[in-house]
Amino acid sequence: MKTGISIYLSSGLEKNEEVIRKAKNAGAAYGFTSLHIPEEDYNDYKKRVLELLNLAKSAGIELTMDVDGETPDRLGLKAMENLLDFGVTSIRLDYGFSDEDVVNLSKHFKIVWNASTISPFDIKKWERLGADVSRFEACHNYYPKPYTGLSLEKVKEINSNLKLLGYNVSAFIPGDKDFRGPLCQGLPTIEDHRNAKEQVALNMLQLYNVNTDIVMIGDVDLSDDGWSALKDLSKGYVRLGADLSDFGSDLIGKINHERPDSSSYIIRSQESRAWFKDASIAPKNTVACKPGSICIGNDRYLRYKGEIEICRTERPADERVNVIGQVRKEDLKYLPYICDGMGFVLV
Repeated sequence: MKTGISIYLSSGLEKNEEVIRKAKNAGAAYGFTSLHIPEEDYNDYKKRVLELLNLAKSAGIELTMDVDGETPDRLGLKAMENLLDFGVTSIRLDYGFSDEDVVNLSKHFKIVWNASTISPFDIKKWERLGADVSRFEACHNYYPKPYTGLSLEKVKEINSNLKLLGYNVSAFIPGDKDFRGPLCQGLPTIEDHRNAKEQVALNMLQLYNVNTDIVMIGDVDLSDDGWSALKDLSKGYVRLGADLSDFGSDLIGKINHERPDSSSYIIRSQESRAWFKDASIAPKNTVACKPGSICIGNDRYLRYKGEIEICRTERPADERVNVIGQVRKEDLKYLPYICDGMGFVLV
């Protein structure tokens, strides 16, 4: 999963250094900041913007700057194109831009537009006017005000349409530690995530599951558990707490990947049959399964011997399948999202 953070001038240099250090360690490769926050302090503005850009660049984070028509004036620049001199390569266009502006700026920057409000009609219009649409991407809003965020179903619909047109899409989940003001009630794209801030991994998986290419943290910081979840997902896997038999204990800490042709009934490890290729697995505990049952094919399953499965649903007993453990109750919620090649680690 591609992951990213948000950094803000108002957080101060020391806090931004801390967050960027954590983000780099967690594998986040993308960043977002806004240059038109109404409450912003504009003292030493240009200096602080350059510091922020240099911090992101030094960590290898590709930073997108949310800009408006007044951004050049605030920075003492003659035109938006002069942001190139700052090392800015990606801008998200908010209000204050004409069609002509979009066309011209697309010749200089990666253009990130508002996925929540821009329609395919707008994109086609810009293309007809000469915009370089190969440099277009989409990014949903985050919503500081409660009850203004989108539903997951709405984001799925928008993303599906944008993917058909060939565009990458970003969206935000709230942080679970330090919240950006002035409301400090989270910065999610999905409204339901606002009151589930502590579910960092689940929120990220839900966005990823609806064709979000880059999942960003909207707020200032995460808890240690939140950063751990982001790091795992940046590496492409989910940790599942599990209670395992003595046989299954050898699986702890090993990275498995679900098959790309996901089943609605079970999660199938791509790697495990090779691990047990030369082992003999006698039938044992061949009982009925429930959601979260961890199973392995025994010798009776012939070519499928050694295949690790995690049940998504109930399943009757099968003499070819040994039940060797159970995903813990608190982690069952992740099972629907381990699909299409997603990794998992039993811990």
